[in-house]
Amino acid sequence: MDRRGVLSLGLGLAAAAGTGGAFAQEVRQAIAASIGEGQKFSWTGLLDLARSLSRRPYAPPQNDLAEPFQKLDLDGYSGIRAVPGAWIWNQEGRGFSIEPLHRGYAFTTPVQLFIIEDGTVRRIAYERGKFEYGRLNVPATLPDMGFSGFRVHGDAQDGRSRELAIFQGASLFRSAARGQIQGIMARGLTLKLGDTRGEEFPAFRAFWLERPGPVGTSLVIHALLDSESVTGAYRFTLRSGEVPIIDTELTLFPRVAIENYGIGGMQTTFFFGAHSRRTADDPRPAVHESQGLSILNGNGEWIWRPLSNPETLQISAFVDPSPKGFGLLQRERDFAAYLDDDQRWDRRPTVWNEPIGDWTAGAVQLFEIPTDNEINDNVIAFWRPRQPLQPGVETTFAYRQYWAWHPPERPPLAIVTATRAGRGGPGRRRRFIIDFTGDALREPQSMPDLRPVVSVGPGSVGNVRMWLHPDRRLCRVGFDLDPGTEAAAELRLVLQAGGKPVSETWLYRWTP
Repeated sequence: MDRRGVLSLGLGLAAAAGTGGAFAQEVRQAIAASIGEGQKFSWTGLLDLARSLSRRPYAPPQNDLAEPFQKLDLDGYSGIRAVPGAWIWNQEGRGFSIEPLHRGYAFTTPVQLFIIEDGTVRRIAYERGKFEYGRLNVPATLPDMGFSGFRVHGDAQDGRSRELAIFQGASLFRSAARGQIQGIMARGLTLKLGDTRGEEFPAFRAFWLERPGPVGTSLVIHALLDSESVTGAYRFTLRSGEVPIIDTELTLFPRVAIENYGIGGMQTTFFFGAHSRRTADDPRPAVHESQGLSILNGNGEWIWRPLSNPETLQISAFVDPSPKGFGLLQRERDFAAYLDDDQRWDRRPTVWNEPIGDWTAGAVQLFEIPTDNEINDNVIAFWRPRQPLQPGVETTFAYRQYWAWHPPERPPLAIVTATRAGRGGPGRRRRFIIDFTGDALREPQSMPDLRPVVSVGPGSVGNVRMWLHPDRRLCRVGFDLDPGTEAAAELRLVLQAGGKPVSETWLYRWTP
């Protein structure tokens, strides 16, 4: 994990950890009695455990993390690694091996790790000798401190294992396609984001990993989630390959009524780009892990919303009867668009969520949070169901998540490949230039009535122009926005021919 990755994972985790430290004894005992060491594991048993805990008051963690791990800085924590020979299933030829992750720095909340072998649960105990500690002066003996999470490695190639996924911190996890650098992170559950009393950070308290068969291509991971407002049972099925796929099944058991919650959440970084350069006193042309939010809504419309780093918090909701897919995409893959040899933003994953089953009505919500540095994950997107969670009522969701260079399903239309903005005249006028790219644009003569349809509210648009470049499969649209005295303006643009869309719909919120 690179330095920025460690910092990014750590953001907000102090809130998730409460006081940090060990499981409440009550939770430990509940796990041990139902699906702990030596017990038979079943999905029904995990559901029963989560259901039982939801009927009890939330038991926050207690602080027991010993020195020198309690006050570790980033450099000290980065030097702690599990000895490769201590990885679970290492050299067994099962297609996967598991690297337990140490506690410390921002990752103080403990996680229990269990292995399921032939249906029976085996607990993974912390052992001092299974870690390298870098420059830390570590006592000769240490108590069983648990872990902060784990990495999943694939079978070695050319003598090096491939990191397939990492589950660490609150309910966060992430993956990447072959050749990519991990960056964007998924959330197991988003709670009360944007509430005046602050966000609630649910956390995975324990994981049960099923031992795969020989030369396995899928790994099943079960997890118990717990927080002040809700408990949950999760089952992740990680499929390895050039493009990792994670299927997520979850059942939530609310302790209280919850209206503000999110499924399929993702968090990423957008510092600046060609249309949003508020903080761009920087030699690089762009800095972002993700370029935009893509949505295939229940009505079959493809939407593209470029991300921004705004002056003030911006919350957008894309209402939908039931989404067919949504994700945070990094479309620009040319190194020259970033010129960053350290971070290689051009190699960051695209993440696409595909609901399994009907999610019913709700909205894709997008939070864009102002930031003055590239370390912060300042963009969060998730599905917010209209139906609130109610205590005593169990709610189940399932979805498939692709970690890829490009989403598995692409619009059969021209897509937005660039958004640029700058001063457009006197006063507050702004000029926008949007590029659409698609195969149909090679022969624009087949669409003699091709035209851009631009709308705004409030404010007005003018000077709408279109340039066609068939050799590059490109249609470029420019227009000027006059927001008047308004504090924000919602813009919409789509290419039409024959009265029908021939491009995805470009949406944008302008703010000063």
